[in-house]
Formats: sequence, C-alpha cells, structure tokens
Amino acid sequence: MPGDGPPILVTGITRSGTTWVASMLNASGEVVYVNEPLNPQHPPGRSPGVLRADVGHRFQYICADNEAEFEDAYRDLIDLRYHLAAELRTNHRVADVGRALRHLGMFTRGRIQDRRLMVADPFAVFSAEWFARQMGFRVVVIVRHPVAVVSSRKRLGWRFDLDELLAQPLLLRDWLSPIEASWPEALRHTDDVVAGGAQLWRLVYEAVSAQHQRLPDMIVVRHEDLSLDPVGEFRALYELLGLTFDDRAEQTIVRSTSSRNPVQLDPSNPHAVQLDSRANLESWRSRISADDAGRILQIAGPLADRLYPAWSLGRALPLDAP
Repeated sequence: MPGDGPPILVTGITRSGTTWVASMLNASGEVVYVNEPLNPQHPPGRSPGVLRADVGHRFQYICADNEAEFEDAYRDLIDLRYHLAAELRTNHRVADVGRALRHLGMFTRGRIQDRRLMVADPFAVFSAEWFARQMGFRVVVIVRHPVAVVSSRKRLGWRFDLDELLAQPLLLRDWLSPIEASWPEALRHTDDVVAGGAQLWRLVYEAVSAQHQRLPDMIVVRHEDLSLDPVGEFRALYELLGLTFDDRAEQTIVRSTSSRNPVQLDPSNPHAVQLDSRANLESWRSRISADDAGRILQIAGPLADRLYPAWSLGRALPLDAP
C-alpha cells in the first residue's frame, strides 16, 4: 500500500464541504486526491480507469453482502493502479482522453512519491463503516448545519430522489428501515425541495450517528468549526490523519478562507473552494426564508439539536445514537 498511513475517505452529505476539506488536506502534498468515484454521473464517476466497478445508484451502499462487486476495484484504487485501457474503451471523447491521461499521470506520480490515497465522496456516506473495516480507510465525516445545507441545495436547484435509496434493498435493511422505525416520515416521498433536502440531511446523519457509535475512530468534524478557525482546526485534523502541516498547507488554507474571497459560491461553479469562510457561515440567511428554516429544523429534529445545541458554533459535540 502506498504511503505511510491508511487511505483517507472524506464524506458527508452533498453540500457539506467535502470538496473544500479534501482540497485543504491535499495541500499536504502527501496524498493522491480522487473525487467522487461513486458518483453515478460522468464525470466524475463512471470512470473505470479510476474505479472498475458498476455504480448503480446515487449513495450506492456497500456492505458484506455485495462487497464482491467493489472490493477489488477499491484495492486497485488504494494501490493507485490506473486502468487506462478500460477507461478509453468507455470514455473516449477528447475531454475524456485528456482527463484519463491526467489521472494516469497523477496515479503514477503518487506511486513513485509513495503518496496515500484520499477519496472525497459524499455518495460513500452510508458505506463509511465498510470503508473503514473492510478497506482500512480512515474516515472523516463532515457535518454542516441542515439549514445551510438545504439552502445551498435549493439555490442550486438540487432535488433529492428518494427512489435512489429505496431501490437498494441492502440499504433499506441496514439503515433506512431502522431509521423509519423511530421516524415514521423518514421514507415518504415529497416534491418539496426544502422538505426533501431536510429529509436527506436527517437520513444521512442518523446513519452517520449509528456508524460512529460502532466505529469510534471515525473522525466527525463540523463545517462551522473549520470555518471559524480554519488554521487551528485543519492543523488538528492533519495531526489526526498523520499528515504534515507545513507552511505551504497553512498558506493554502489561509488563501482559501480569506475575508477577501467571495461570501457565496457562483452557482455555475458550485465546487469552488475559495470563500470567505466566516461570512459564509451566515450566507444561508439570504437564500432561505424564516418559514423554510423552521420547516428544515422541524424535520431535522433532535439530531440537529444535539449537533448544534442552541445554534452554538463552538467545538463539535460527540455524535451519539438517537
């Protein structure tokens, strides 16, 4: 296995900041950063050069019962083995060829330089325990306040399709049905973008909470804590992951979170990582009404209260089971 430590998985709900956090960890120069191999859309997913596995759903669930479909593919990814021929057979437009060659170069340099794999993938969140136990990943889960997440998804027009989850019997068995037992509305369809976003937030973090109880080494960090004290909080995260926090890493984080950066992302570039991190904490207020914020908190329920007691923004509390 390349590198001196385990591979890293950065996950959480979409719009929680997984891309930003992974980009800041990438500043260590000690990882090979792969983005969303479980995304069923191409790009970034549907790239057999990166992951030789058939991803059938958003939030694809992986466990012992179906791991044979994914285990070898992830072992190759951990070992930074890029499958150029498989990629070009599937994706051979000019842009795809350029992307394939960049990935090939990135993987090759990573092996030569003995770097560790780092995957940023919100679609892996329900499978975090499998990645940790079966594949040896160090898992980092990013939590972001439900009002901020849903307001961002609403601004981008992102709707939650519950059928992507319901079509996975193993996910139903292991996570969704147990959640529904204590939250009867958990699996009810809705066309309301606000209610649907809040529903997804709670489903994701109910599953995270249960996984964290069984996997105490899982690192759970709040987006808001990273935004309030980027240098201090990322330094601590680097230490937990065994990455080197040097001047280059610190300057990258300072530039990414500077007050000179925009307060909100341009919707045409939703994955940019240059923001005024402190001002961005309040940007949801311009994107969503007080009534919608109240509805989000009602759906998010006691889980949001536990993660964000009285809307405080101090250091994150431990995640406990509901």
